[in-house]
Amino acid sequence: MGNRAVIQLESTPEVGIYLHWNGSPDMVEAFLQVAKNKGIRDDAYGVARLAQIIGNAIGGTLSMGINAIDRCDCDNGDNGLYVVRGWEVVERKHIRGIEDTPIDPDHLRKLVKEVEEYNERPLCTAPIH
Repeated sequence: MGNRAVIQLESTPEVGIYLHWNGSPDMVEAFLQVAKNKGIRDDAYGVARLAQIIGNAIGGTLSMGINAIDRCDCDNGDNGLYVVRGWEVVERKHIRGIEDTPIDPDHLRKLVKEVEEYNERPLCTAPIH
């Protein structure tokens, strides 16, 4: 049981980001919107930064992971696989039983803003050499 999904960037098809509880279309679109707003590249670096955005947004130490796409649970019984290009969902696969939590557009914009603001707070302020 969950609200599972896998996100795969077309530019990096061998990698997937697995979400256990936050895979609804509204949540995934919010995460992608933050990446787009920040001007993050849609490539291997983008996968890492998208994972950072999601991890910061959901907190905790569980409920998400990064793995080789063939090791991700893409046919997960919930939201399946989101294929992303240019921070937009271009294809959905393996949609079985979407557990969507509809979010009204105003709340979605607020969520995106909160995630962006949270992600602006670096934990390390000392220069790293």
